[in-house]
Amino acid sequence: MQTVNTVKELKHWVGRWRRDDMRVGLVPTMGGLHEAHLRLVDAAFHSADRVVATVFVNPMQFGEGEDFNAYPRDLDQDAALLEERGVHLLFAPPVSEIYPSGAAASTRVTVPGISDILCGAFRPGHFTGVATVVAKLFNLVRPDMAVFGEKDYQQLAVIRRVTVDLNFPVEVVGLPTVREADGLAMSSRNRYLSAEERRRAPRLQQILQETAAQLGRPGADFRSLEASATRGLEAEGFRPDYVSIRRAGDLQPAAAGDRDLVVLAAAWLGRARLIDNLPWSA
Repeated sequence: MQTVNTVKELKHWVGRWRRDDMRVGLVPTMGGLHEAHLRLVDAAFHSADRVVATVFVNPMQFGEGEDFNAYPRDLDQDAALLEERGVHLLFAPPVSEIYPSGAAASTRVTVPGISDILCGAFRPGHFTGVATVVAKLFNLVRPDMAVFGEKDYQQLAVIRRVTVDLNFPVEVVGLPTVREADGLAMSSRNRYLSAEERRRAPRLQQILQETAAQLGRPGADFRSLEASATRGLEAEGFRPDYVSIRRAGDLQPAAAGDRDLVVLAAAWLGRARLIDNLPWSA
């Protein structure tokens, strides 16, 4: 596996593969890698001849007071895991390589409508940071396909919109959420949990399952179900940002008659902000 830190090096390798008519897959990450990230790599290998993984903790998607400085970083370990999985190229740039003028002064990509709801309402500017860095990586790597996890459901929706609206010739693949044996969605931030918090953390997914089980009942009141799920999380020691039942396609609030839905939640447990979702179809 080649590890490069500059755009020039990245373009050199991708250019060689392009000249040989190879199909390139991209797996963007912020590091702190675990099995769920490696499953994204595996998925990229299903339809690409060469796989590029990126490790970049993007300052533009962290707000004031968030965990940018504390975010898990261990590039040596990340590189070892990626090499073991067969990744051909690791791009691990410094911030100055991605934002030569500084993140605050850089041009930004904003996706209206789905960036300022749900997590976007609690993390203003977060999805602008996501959209901007993904657009830059698509331009730099020029992948044929890119793989993202469905745990970050809203993020995936933003990326799909960016891809369509900016005419990127990239196939965006969403991979179902990878979970621990007890149902907790894998996340780099799970390492923030104490032993007791880790024991309680699977209740987030369980409460989403209990909520989804009631969606098909005649006269189901979505707002009441959201409120009940919120109370359930609070009773378990979570501090919910939201529990919301949305249309799966556009993330607008669900209404009677909608058949493809997703139940989403974000909640704090100690210093870890956990997110999860559960798709549901009638």
